[in-house]
Amino acid sequence: MLVIVPDTQQVPVQIAAPTVPAQPTRPQLPHYSWRVQNPTSRLQYITDHRIADFALSQLAPGPLGFDLEWRPNFRKWQKENPVALVQLANHDTILLLQISAMSEFPLKLRELLSDPSRAKAGVSIQNDCEKLFQDYGVSTCNCVELALLARSVDNARWKGKYTNPLGLSRLLETYENFSLAKGKVQRSNWEARLSASQQDYAANDACAGYAIYTRLMAMALYMPHQNTLSPQYYSFSFVNGSLLDHLGVSVWSPQNPYYDPGPPPPPKEPKVRKQGPHHSPAAAGSPRTGPSHRGPPLHRYASPGTNKQFHNVQQYTPIVPTAMRAPTRSTAEATGSRVRPWRVAPGEHGAAAGHVGRFWTAEGQGRP
Repeated sequence: MLVIVPDTQQVPVQIAAPTVPAQPTRPQLPHYSWRVQNPTSRLQYITDHRIADFALSQLAPGPLGFDLEWRPNFRKWQKENPVALVQLANHDTILLLQISAMSEFPLKLRELLSDPSRAKAGVSIQNDCEKLFQDYGVSTCNCVELALLARSVDNARWKGKYTNPLGLSRLLETYENFSLAKGKVQRSNWEARLSASQQDYAANDACAGYAIYTRLMAMALYMPHQNTLSPQYYSFSFVNGSLLDHLGVSVWSPQNPYYDPGPPPPPKEPKVRKQGPHHSPAAAGSPRTGPSHRGPPLHRYASPGTNKQFHNVQQYTPIVPTAMRAPTRSTAEATGSRVRPWRVAPGEHGAAAGHVGRFWTAEGQGRP
């Protein structure tokens, strides 16, 4: 008879750790290039104010993409360099006006920027307008902040505070499915002769701003009737250092009564500091725990010929009176003690018999 005995030896079973689902990665979008998206556009790089006036007079009416560039500073607390390049773009023309290379600011450019009938669209455009006024005294009217326009037109996508900024690259990825290449060109010298990469970078910024503006204005045509889009919500003018509405009449501030910011974010949890093993509230010096006040540090005294150190005047008995360093006024005041005068032995260090050395007290310095 065959008997099968079951194996009672337990075999260790390895339990696999639960797998965490991988976070979805954002698709790699192609870089935006004005040469691909606007192959019929004509790029003009101008360094003379007379040629700039002629090119601006030939510019077609309508909105413009607007941006500025200037040479960066790499030292802290150094004043910013003036605006070096003004970029303008529409459906068929790109103008790169290098103001730093011109003998004077173009008159036609000053007139175009102050024209309230022509919109100039960009990101963080208020800072650009303020800098342009500080550097050249130029007023800019009907400036469209693309972040405010996007929040007004596409409120379902963008939540949070109405004035929270939105970068040009983020808007381009959202509405045009392109990424914006930055790199080291952004921090290059914009006052020197522009290279081909600098010209492409500057043209891409202006063309991207124009493309986003036209896309958002097309989306505004399908907004509900009750949420009528008003230029007051996203456009302003910077005239003689004052922030006014797009017509340059009344004081302006960024607000939209129809904008829904959504629910507020959850409150942040307070950070708990890690405390060491020897940490105590009294030693931390917290005003709530009421630790004893610690006065100024005392001087260290060393006994001559030994390595023993003392941290208090009362603990120190000098072996050779002349070797002791006289305590300072702060020491006597901190310890609350009066340092008595010491006497020098006759003939020691050329002193006369019974000579009393100089001493310090809490009231002042003197001789007895």
